[in-house]
Amino acid sequence: MKQLFRGGIHPDGHKDMSRGGAPVPVPAPETVIIPLCQHIGSACKPLVSVGDAVLMGQKIGDGDGRSSPVHSSVSGKVTAIEEHEVPSGGKVPCVIIKNDFKDTPVEMKGVADYAGLDAKAVADIVRECGIVGMGGAAFPTNSKIASTAGKTKDVLINACECEPYITSDDTIMCQNPGDVIGGARLLAKVLRAEKSIIAIEDNKPEAVEALKAEAGDDPLIEIRVLPTRYPQGAKKQLILAVTGKEVAPGARSGALFNVTTTANVFRAVTKGQPLLEKIVTVTGDGANEPKNMLVRIGTSFADVVKAAGGIKEETKKVIAGGPMMGKAVGSLDVPVVKGTNAILCFTSLNEAAENPVCIRCGKCVSVCPMQLQPLYLYRYAKAEDREMLEEFYLNDCMECGCCSFVCPGKLPLTETFVQAKHMLKGGK
Repeated sequence: MKQLFRGGIHPDGHKDMSRGGAPVPVPAPETVIIPLCQHIGSACKPLVSVGDAVLMGQKIGDGDGRSSPVHSSVSGKVTAIEEHEVPSGGKVPCVIIKNDFKDTPVEMKGVADYAGLDAKAVADIVRECGIVGMGGAAFPTNSKIASTAGKTKDVLINACECEPYITSDDTIMCQNPGDVIGGARLLAKVLRAEKSIIAIEDNKPEAVEALKAEAGDDPLIEIRVLPTRYPQGAKKQLILAVTGKEVAPGARSGALFNVTTTANVFRAVTKGQPLLEKIVTVTGDGANEPKNMLVRIGTSFADVVKAAGGIKEETKKVIAGGPMMGKAVGSLDVPVVKGTNAILCFTSLNEAAENPVCIRCGKCVSVCPMQLQPLYLYRYAKAEDREMLEEFYLNDCMECGCCSFVCPGKLPLTETFVQAKHMLKGGK
């Protein structure tokens, strides 16, 4: 198929380091740290108090319609409700629970026959189970279901996983294709769409075969294999690659769901299962034994890395997420949250040049998937020229890192644009 979206790059994938086999369960930790804000929107308020006993799967935080509930991933006792550092940086209120190692579950009831459910009913179930977008945005999934029902021709399932190193989505497709296809089928029916299109890059042949075998000849499911290219998993680029249609600036992107989110929607509806655990890729040249781990929400990065075989002494940087858009963490004491898909360990800091210089080669312009002009944006950002930054559409930058990746002058382009956006919003 012709590659339709413009720009993009072909970084080394490094996916074979962690790919293959079932995820390895991480032993339940002595203490879990459950942040009350693991989504875009309003933070939850705690529903428990210090000293309370909680069950595994019990809802321990909730808020208004713009929030997504959080649940305890173990049974035990609440020992504290306090601020704690999280992978995205900064601190948020968290519920700290001491594990009793009994895993006493809360009662979970699913709907095996969901044919009679409408979009509102499914959205309510999905919200109650705390399902959010697990491709990075962490947008409450119930809101997307409620807002797109009856308004979309096709449901688009993002299975590209285009960032280097990460194979957590790949793993769930290979190991649990029934949940993925079940979720895709459910979403197509509930949203009254013609079908669900699962878009997957061609560097995942085992996942493609697993999904095709599970889907069979179901007319509600289409597996669309795309050429590998970063950042194909970005919503506007993926919609363009699959449909040939561009999403206008500021327009809604329609029914687009991450593949792991899709599997968790199926589990929520059919089993009543809250989001308590997820697959996390632990890899990089600093990881002793790169692999995929099955991790309970609230487990510290330190516990995950230890269970994965530890990291090398020369490791200098640990990133939550991918190397292109992830964030370096200052401590391994941060907890795994719903949006954590990878813990990358590197022996090099990959620092920017001491005196970076733009040589006006134009490479950044050619790879920008949003068709921006990073070389001019960089100049205006350094000059703090707010008017020109707006005129050159700084806020359309999705911080994918393509420009920084190809820049021969080693300019910190993406980092500068993030800071400039903060400036435009009134920050310092």
